[in-house]
Amino acid sequence: MDRKALQERFGLNGESAAIKQVVDKIMQIAKTDITVLLQGETGTGKDVTARAIHSISDRKNSNLVIVNCGAIPEGIIESELFGHEKGSFTGAHDSRKGYFEKADGGTIFLDEIADTPKNIQVKLLRVLESGEYFRVGSSKMQTTNVRVIAATNKDLWEEVNEGNFREDLYYRLDTVKIKLPPLRDRQEDIVPIFRIFVNEFSSRYDSVFKGFSDEARELLISYRWPGNVRELRNVAEQLVVLEKSQFIDKERLQKYLKGRQHRGSADNLPVVASKQQEEDDSDDFSSASHDPTLIYRALVEMRTDLSDLKKMLAKFIYSSFSNKEIKALPEAMPRDFDPNDISVYTNKHGEESLGIRSMDTDEIEDEESEPSIDTFFTDDEIPSIEKAEKFLIQQALKKFEGNRRKASEALGVSERTLYRKLDQYELQ
Repeated sequence: MDRKALQERFGLNGESAAIKQVVDKIMQIAKTDITVLLQGETGTGKDVTARAIHSISDRKNSNLVIVNCGAIPEGIIESELFGHEKGSFTGAHDSRKGYFEKADGGTIFLDEIADTPKNIQVKLLRVLESGEYFRVGSSKMQTTNVRVIAATNKDLWEEVNEGNFREDLYYRLDTVKIKLPPLRDRQEDIVPIFRIFVNEFSSRYDSVFKGFSDEARELLISYRWPGNVRELRNVAEQLVVLEKSQFIDKERLQKYLKGRQHRGSADNLPVVASKQQEEDDSDDFSSASHDPTLIYRALVEMRTDLSDLKKMLAKFIYSSFSNKEIKALPEAMPRDFDPNDISVYTNKHGEESLGIRSMDTDEIEDEESEPSIDTFFTDDEIPSIEKAEKFLIQQALKKFEGNRRKASEALGVSERTLYRKLDQYELQ
């Protein structure tokens, strides 16, 4: 089977060099029994890659058992992987085969391997090295002959350094690593893949897709695609079903894009170019694009993001002082600070800045002092919402020495939101 046939069969679509390298490596290692580690963001096709490897291997006529390690509760994961004997624990009314036993002679795909508990990692290492394991509640050794494919959306070596993953298991898994590129790193593939999905859904739902404008095409390419191919497929299906027989323009497409664009601005905000881009494209920019008021007005329209950001700012500022320090503040000190007020104002240098009017804006610390929220927001460069969020999260984690629960409380967001932001800004 050649590369093109493999891509068409398993949906590993694209003509970029990055995806071609992935397909070539699949073809190179599929016929062997070598352990494979798939690394990539969510939605990049790790499960599709695992199926492709198994389907063209010498084990293709045996089982491919897929295990989502992150979805199995810690209390039963050992039983799920290795099986158990009757009566070995409450509720074990019968003996049961585990996933490794079911995959004997075939392939086992361990997805989200980084989320495996440490006590299970020891048992995984043994079965990977010798094929030996014990059912829960049994002293009889079992053996299995499986090919292991593992996958993760985390940096496993970073997990090793943080003490969350065993180093010996890491080296056992990292025999051959296939890195699946995010969609934003292979922009030339976005439109062709999108058209494939549109044709598929148009046929399935008996619908007609009338195409999209040049602006919509540019938005499709410049969008970050945090959900990668899975998100692209989802957007294509929504457009075919919900915008049936409609010509897709930029505004219509924006309704279905949930994440962020490359340059750090929210998707429904005007993109602020860098100084170099402004110099290169000076003929294409109007004076309005340099107006901080215009940018501020656009930011205000992002009600949800601004609300979260303001809460984080207020929480972080107030949590920076202890009760003792707050009592020691001069009572007569005038303060017109409103934690719900982010505005454009003029600093002591006569420059317009986007930030918080905290007490007197002329009382900004000297440039040589330690960086603070005030100096961050009165910089010459107007920070995007993403930069502000990232800055606050970094400061909160630093203040609480990496304690994410305390950091989330200080920022006024849930731990779930904080974890999502850490993943979005690649803060580990």
